Amino acid sequence: MRIAYFDCFSGISGDMTLGALLGAGLDENLWRAELAKLNVPGYELHTGVVVKEGISAVDVDVVLTAQDEGHGRHLKDIAEILEQSGVSETIRERAMGAFQHLACAEAKIHAMTPDTIHFHEVGAIDAIVDIVGACIGLEMLGIERVYCSPLPFNRGWVDCAHGTMPVPAPATLELLKGIPLRPDAREKELITPTGAALLAEYAERTPEGHIAPLPPFILTTIGYGAGKRDSWIPNLLRVLIGTISDAPVLVPSGTKRVTPLRTE
Repeated sequence: MRIAYFDCFSGISGDMTLGALLGAGLDENLWRAELAKLNVPGYELHTGVVVKEGISAVDVDVVLTAQDEGHGRHLKDIAEILEQSGVSETIRERAMGAFQHLACAEAKIHAMTPDTIHFHEVGAIDAIVDIVGACIGLEMLGIERVYCSPLPFNRGWVDCAHGTMPVPAPATLELLKGIPLRPDAREKELITPTGAALLAEYAERTPEGHIAPLPPFILTTIGYGAGKRDSWIPNLLRVLIGTISDAPVLVPSGTKRVTPLRTE
């Protein structure tokens, strides 16, 4: 079974996810061709290699080339875009799942219903491309299960459509339920709503709703995706691709088995 482990030592965002998947071996030309089936105009994809704190990574920018007239879309508008696209049914379902997680989180924060929520930043074309592009990438890489590391929990502020918000932003924090969090001293947004929504949709869970532990696996490839905000820690997302082995664990040669003494 082919798996992906998201090592989020500097958080996660949609564009970091795209970069990490490309760095892990995703064929960019084939990926671009699939993404074009989304059939939404007004953007260009810029990719390149950058170096952050000595580590090379793939940087992805979704650059808007026209005014996005659909800024402030509803969930039904996202569903319509996906239904009218040419992407696979699995990708449509996964992308819609991520947006439904977002809608439920926003609805809880704003005391509304998911269907009445206006997607502002996350309803813009670049955010749609981030989420659908990540879903396409995971499918093209043959990923069957996704696991993730603890995420950085920090302080700071971010400007958004609703004003200045503490980080993680309220809806983002809602999406992080069940994911282990660890303290982080950086005062900037490390986890974006699109990144959190992708984990909410894909990360394996226990029956209690907690993030499932990473099983033993055989590592095959590693990809680094670049974030846009720099600090003293490399602002990167690391994705490890591997396979789960069903082979039994062998005792190394020369290792002595210890048999407990029997007591009467």
